[in-house]
Amino acid sequence: MSTTDLHVDLIRTLSMMVVITSVITVEVRRLRLSSVMYGIQALLIVALLLSFAAVNPALYWWAGTALITKAVLIPWFLFRYIGKTQETELRPLIGFGPSVVVAAVLMIGFFRLTHSYVDLLAHAELAQEEVFRTNLAVASTVFVVGLYAVLTRRDAVKTVIGLCLLENGVHLSLVSLAPEVSETALFGIATEVVVTVFLLLYVIHGVYLRFGTTDTLRLSELRG
Repeated sequence: MSTTDLHVDLIRTLSMMVVITSVITVEVRRLRLSSVMYGIQALLIVALLLSFAAVNPALYWWAGTALITKAVLIPWFLFRYIGKTQETELRPLIGFGPSVVVAAVLMIGFFRLTHSYVDLLAHAELAQEEVFRTNLAVASTVFVVGLYAVLTRRDAVKTVIGLCLLENGVHLSLVSLAPEVSETALFGIATEVVVTVFLLLYVIHGVYLRFGTTDTLRLSELRG
């Protein structure tokens, strides 16, 4: 697969914006704004997929699927359920200032680590080329930032957003690791994610109606 037709500078710019939006999505405490930032990241991923499609036309299908599921359906689900619960995230386990520092360190450190040692993490020949190497580093960084959100956020809705970031990282990594994955498999993955997000938000709404909170630390009360 030749990379001479790729707009490398555009891909690098979009990649950096994807990483930055991950941190903003996690750190913003207004859940609607966080959902908007997630939607923006989804559009950036669509743009990245379209950029890579110059050397792999199958990615046009990927981009279309991501547009519908990530940029439309998931943000719509989030907005719908945020309106039924609360619009401000519960205070996280780590305060805003320290959390921004930790997230920034993860973002910069993990990107550099993954980019420098991608050959140890992925043996695919395509992943060794610079532009795909950068893509894999971005995907891994988004995954780690999403994992950080899942581990440090008490608000169940923000935890779901963190899970969505995790999935974004996995989804984006397929461009470098499995670019020839069939459209049928991709559609199945995307559909599963949408259904999972819907079910999680449905359960969160039920918890909110029962306990009046989306605090995951109080879920132990369900055993009562």
